[in-house]
Amino acid sequence: MNTVLGPVPAEELGVVSVHEALLSVVPGAEHAYDVTIDRAEIFETLAAKLKDFRAHGGGTIVDSTGMFHGRDVRLYETLSRTTGVHIVASTGQGPEEKLGGYFLTPQTNPPTPWPTEKFADLFTREVTEGMVVPRVERRGAAGLVATTATAEGMTATDESLFRGAARAALNTGVAVSIRYGADAVHDLDVVLDEKLPADRVAVGGLDREDAVAAGAPLEVARRGAYAVLDHVGTEDGDHLTDAERAALVADLVQGGFGHRILLSSNATGVAKGHPGNDLPYSHVLTAFVPLLKERGLGDEDVRRILVDNPRDLLSVR
Repeated sequence: MNTVLGPVPAEELGVVSVHEALLSVVPGAEHAYDVTIDRAEIFETLAAKLKDFRAHGGGTIVDSTGMFHGRDVRLYETLSRTTGVHIVASTGQGPEEKLGGYFLTPQTNPPTPWPTEKFADLFTREVTEGMVVPRVERRGAAGLVATTATAEGMTATDESLFRGAARAALNTGVAVSIRYGADAVHDLDVVLDEKLPADRVAVGGLDREDAVAAGAPLEVARRGAYAVLDHVGTEDGDHLTDAERAALVADLVQGGFGHRILLSSNATGVAKGHPGNDLPYSHVLTAFVPLLKERGLGDEDVRRILVDNPRDLLSVR
């Protein structure tokens, strides 16, 4: 299992939050006149949130933001040493609108997407050689390939990204985390088309109202991938309420898919250039697990979802 401090036995991860953000910076925001990047202040804020997570039984945070959105490997190393929380950083990119022009090969007319193989090589090297750190070259292996599709539906560039992510996973043994665009099952099938085993894929955003209406959580689990309800604590009209999420988890467990559920809050530790989701990383443990218990889930069910499932996903194999 790749953490920012090096390989860790998977059984030591403990309770894992699989879709969170530590430092999230909109590309270019650091140059805005009204944005300050005070590393000492950022460190103190994140350390307090990670210590709170650990105090409530948390063991591992996965920063699933990928490349170019504020990922700071040296900061994460220090935070992990200071707080005792394992941190898994990710490679990957997306959606298309968040890519720099460099990745759209603008020398062609019209611009054409980077080929799948180039994305695969980029992501593979971040796992095998270490994540790129400006002016330092590389350090720390990525533990996950995370990519996102365009909300209105997967574009040609998004498809390149997804296929590249799948090939990087096949090359390295790490898993893929996808956030779908308009159709979760379609986007999962693109990754599976690369012959990546379904149990190496986590599909995020499945607590969105549109995903639930389309039956996507059950269909994703049926295909053998992990159904990720990753906005626990967000009740904004586009997502289920926590009570509805708990009912969905209970239905999946009763249907025999308890081994295919993952939970997270999509919380943002520190956001720059955009409004973050200012939930504590401990929200799943403090507020959501009691709802699951009310729905009849036992300690073994909860442990499977919070400890065993993410351990199996994040194991390098």
